Amino acid sequence: MITQLFAYGMTGTTGGASGTGAGGSPYGLIFMIIAIFAVMYFLMIRPQQRQKRQQQDLLSRVVKGDKIITMGGIHGTVVGVKDSTVIIKIADNVKVELNRAAISKIVSSKSTRTQTSTQEEAGK
Repeated sequence: MITQLFAYGMTGTTGGASGTGAGGSPYGLIFMIIAIFAVMYFLMIRPQQRQKRQQQDLLSRVVKGDKIITMGGIHGTVVGVKDSTVIIKIADNVKVELNRAAISKIVSSKSTRTQTSTQEEAGK
């Protein structure tokens, strides 16, 4: 079916090459180009934008006390937060300042733990 649409867009007929030899409808070709761009948008560009938005949300939620994993695989606990950097503790007396963009994943969030403990206390 797709090959028939492509053939129609190129020649203007459904049977393949036209007998006149000159070509077909330019509207069919324009339609095919627009269809290809629409497919590329929904399969490539849109998911990438969604993933980027999720990463930005993750970076904006980082607070002191969160346990994180960096893109380099370093595990640590956030001990300080600045505008574009965070300070993480990776061992006793070892603190490293990293760019926020280097954070890959929040393993456990301090804000999530406090919300859970508050809900548990309210339920008792």
